[in-house]
Amino acid sequence: MNYEMDLFISYAHLDDRPLTRQQQGWVSQFHESLENALGYCGHKAAIWRDQKLAGNDIFNKEILEQLAKAAILVSVLSPAYVASEYCRKEVEEFYKAAEQNGKITVGNKSRIIKVIKRPLESEEHLPAFMKKKEIEGYQFYKLENDNPLELDPAWGTDLAQEYARRILKLANDIAQLIDRMQGAAPSVASVSSPKPSVYLAQCSRDRKDARDALLTELQLLGYNVFPAESLPMEEEAFRSEVSRLLSQCSLSIHLVGSSYGAIPDGPCQKSVVVLENELAAKRSKTGGLLRIIWLPDGTAAGSPEQQQFIEALRRDRETQFGADLISDGLETLKGQIHSALRKLEGRELQREKPLRRQPGTRLVYLICDKKDREATRGLRKRLRDSGFDIEIPVFEGDAATVREANKETLAQCNAAILFYGVGDEIWMRTVENDLRKGSAYRDARPPVLSFTYIAGPATDDKRDMIELEDPNVINGLEGLQEVAVESLLEALQQA
Repeated sequence: MNYEMDLFISYAHLDDRPLTRQQQGWVSQFHESLENALGYCGHKAAIWRDQKLAGNDIFNKEILEQLAKAAILVSVLSPAYVASEYCRKEVEEFYKAAEQNGKITVGNKSRIIKVIKRPLESEEHLPAFMKKKEIEGYQFYKLENDNPLELDPAWGTDLAQEYARRILKLANDIAQLIDRMQGAAPSVASVSSPKPSVYLAQCSRDRKDARDALLTELQLLGYNVFPAESLPMEEEAFRSEVSRLLSQCSLSIHLVGSSYGAIPDGPCQKSVVVLENELAAKRSKTGGLLRIIWLPDGTAAGSPEQQQFIEALRRDRETQFGADLISDGLETLKGQIHSALRKLEGRELQREKPLRRQPGTRLVYLICDKKDREATRGLRKRLRDSGFDIEIPVFEGDAATVREANKETLAQCNAAILFYGVGDEIWMRTVENDLRKGSAYRDARPPVLSFTYIAGPATDDKRDMIELEDPNVINGLEGLQEVAVESLLEALQQA
């Protein structure tokens, strides 16, 4: 069935009240960030939410019509949401419409997605179907000294980065679900992808954030990542399914933490983490599977069983077979993963091939939000008149093609300019993160020299960047000023 709208955001209006007049409401910011992140994943999504200031209106005809048109419902859960009869009614009506017009699940994925803004004391008042494990929950808060702290970019860089990562994870999963509903092959499971497939093993709770970060990054780079669905928790079936998936993969990644992990029902009573490692080691012997195990220094086992497993990983050749054991931080792990993937893709054999552009070409990659395309024309013309080749991102096309085209430009450019205009802080941090990872695409070439051109509208984040007087930040808030352009040209010429 075709739907007129991709997403309906259901929320309690109390959750969109900003703490100060200068702040944006959390749900309003979430809506905007999710829309931008879906665009980054290659989906121009149609999103609807009720933006009336009062949440006690009679459940009206417009709400019913919008719910019936929506492919997916995103429920922003909080204590206020659970207490709201209005919110529960939205979920029930969406469920009813979904059951009448198709199915509430696609494969094993529910069309109802739970975004948990604040922890719930109880799910007692939620509809029964929302309590099922099949409905995945995305946590948008952290606990500090047992107190919940919502992920909000306004509250510091660390929270902003974590917020961006979880938004991208959510957007990527939604994009795949939309693909399935439209009959298109999800990008993660595309059998025609030229990239190697990766098995990202299950992990204990203390490594979940790191696993989610890796999953999002690998998926956005176009890699097939398994398992894409929940694994069976009966031992024989678990072994069979993991072995089947490993046979399709060229690399497996194992994140080892302090907890032993869940134990499938069966005679051996080994955790999923241990079983996956054993099966991957076996596949490495018989099929040449590359493996990476992350066991950070200082990892303290929470049980004798986990201590025994950690000691075996460090000392036993069979347990570690075929694996690089990484004991440094997450960024070191990421670097090792990208290095392994480059080898699998044969990039090291392509370094002597001629570049797509002729030697001497001065290519500047002007990275902007699609909405800023027109606003960049003056700057692009000025740069071209000064002898630079200019490219902007590809915006149209399927997600995998868009990613590959933009990655190729990043691999070939001499410098990059981030045009910070209508894109929000999440967009900016995402692009900065991509640039930091850009060296993985450039083989032996030096890292990209990057500049930030700050355009309107003015925000506190932009003013902070200008006042810190970073030499690579160009102030264009008042428009295309000749002084700002000359400063940029001089920096590019020196580069």
